Amino acid sequence: MHIMEGFLPLQHAVGWTVASAPFVAWGLHAIKKRIHEQPEQRMLLGVAAAFSFVLSALKLPSVTGSCSHPTGTGLGALLFGPAAMAPIGAVVLLFQALLLAHGGLTTLGANLFSMAIVGPFVAAGIFRLARGLKLPFALSVFLAASLADLMTYVTTSAQLAWAFPDPLGGFTASFAKFASIFAITQIPLAISEGLLTVVIFNALARFNPQELRDMKLLPTNEARA
Repeated sequence: MHIMEGFLPLQHAVGWTVASAPFVAWGLHAIKKRIHEQPEQRMLLGVAAAFSFVLSALKLPSVTGSCSHPTGTGLGALLFGPAAMAPIGAVVLLFQALLLAHGGLTTLGANLFSMAIVGPFVAAGIFRLARGLKLPFALSVFLAASLADLMTYVTTSAQLAWAFPDPLGGFTASFAKFASIFAITQIPLAISEGLLTVVIFNALARFNPQELRDMKLLPTNEARA
């Protein structure tokens, strides 16, 4: 994740930006509608954005031209829906590129697609599936956040492999190389992010369970994770 400035070929950088743009527009509409209907959730939306900014700024060197780090998008995806994380992720990634030299402007679309589009939709899907299977709330949150983190890096591996296919093995060999190197740092980071997200949801469920029930995240018979 956070592919560095100028690393992707121009056509790939433009393509990922075009692919990400509709999700940002959709997310802005979703946020505007949610805040209009429930203005009291502005503070919680800010917390979700800050959580993503702080976690995704904690980077470890990984594949050449990229790095490993938590994403923090699972929390916001579960609270506000996956679409909302696209514009939030765009702001987070833009500030990180400008202030921290983390990522870049030309690679903003690619980084946005992996971290703030694929990750959040995976988180929401996994959480819904886990709750449908009647898994415990804490386990559902853990699986959603950790697998969203991992799928972000699977997407980044695919992006890099598409841009830089192996001379002999093509996309498949390049993808296997990028993904295997990412896995060394990303698997433990994904587990850590899953556990941290459970802690935060546990605190929300303990101190303000009604808000989670209003969001249809917490059933009436569950007060904490």
